[in-house]
Amino acid sequence: MISRRTFGRLFGAGAATASAAGLSAACSTAAHRDDDPFPRATGQGRKEPGAAPSFGALKQVRAGVLNIGYAEAGPAHGPPVILLHGWPYDIHSYTAVAPLLAEKGYRVIVPYLRGHGTTRFLSDRTFRNAQQSVFALDILALMDALRIDRAILAGYDWGSRTADIIAVLRPERVTGLVSVSGYLITNREANKKPLPPKLEWAWWYQFYFATERGRLGLAENRHDLARLVWKFNSPTWDFDTATFDRTAAAFDNPDYVGIVIHNYRWRLGLAPGDPRYDDLEERLARGPAITVPTVTLDGGADPFTPAGGGASYRHKFTGRYAHRTLKGIGHNVPQEAPRAFARAVMDVDAFRGAGRRPAT
Repeated sequence: MISRRTFGRLFGAGAATASAAGLSAACSTAAHRDDDPFPRATGQGRKEPGAAPSFGALKQVRAGVLNIGYAEAGPAHGPPVILLHGWPYDIHSYTAVAPLLAEKGYRVIVPYLRGHGTTRFLSDRTFRNAQQSVFALDILALMDALRIDRAILAGYDWGSRTADIIAVLRPERVTGLVSVSGYLITNREANKKPLPPKLEWAWWYQFYFATERGRLGLAENRHDLARLVWKFNSPTWDFDTATFDRTAAAFDNPDYVGIVIHNYRWRLGLAPGDPRYDDLEERLARGPAITVPTVTLDGGADPFTPAGGGASYRHKFTGRYAHRTLKGIGHNVPQEAPRAFARAVMDVDAFRGAGRRPAT
């Protein structure tokens, strides 16, 4: 269990908010760059040559309640970037993004989220909790363990939500944010309201996981279920068997089923979280604005992308801001369009203005 001292350090009341002072006026669209470092990022780069087939040897570090497995690339003293994966995916969504950023001088950290890959709980007695705030706690603990004071956070799906939450609760730890699908912080009360039938249908697995049959189905068919979700989420992405199998190995984690089931049941109000985080969840449910510099990305072929080119969540970002919709790209943006994703990271870093810049 996380200690009161650690909890207070990670989410002290005095550190929970930050001023937007020093940030320039927000912009709603991305300007064209003549010095684009990745000029082939046209939105069609899902099988670009040179993409790394996998990461090298992974690292492990004790952080909070976990022993976190992670990949690392780039110079040890480069500006830190933490890349966060979603479900049902893993760190291999970033095998092409990480080397692009490493070549530009960034220190790139790509952790397995709890319940995935080589990340393990330190104690068998720890509640296998998957409410949204604990993922943020995990990443803050990882940053502490690696002695990273501030970092660019970039993610999609569960990773976007986690990055968004850290940007809200600990903005002084975030130099910039790249968030696929924009503002994804969960409001469980709002989740009680039905969506249009087409959107409800897209979330079929959320309702499946609410049942015991769904829990058993995930346990017995985790790979086939994930493959089905991949195909639905990314209708234009022609991934091969080797690519899928490489990620599917992360689902053999002993806590995978418990974490996935608890996450989706918690979102629907069907499973309790940890009472120690009630205050955090109440703050998050109020939908606080994100003040840090941000680039948001939407996949144009993503079935979960809200209509309107990011307009539905634009008001949630009050710092310097840019938005891009990637034509022909589905849900797994970093793996389908790695150059566009890497460029977004570099662009949000440039929002900082003065300060140490990576090598070019």
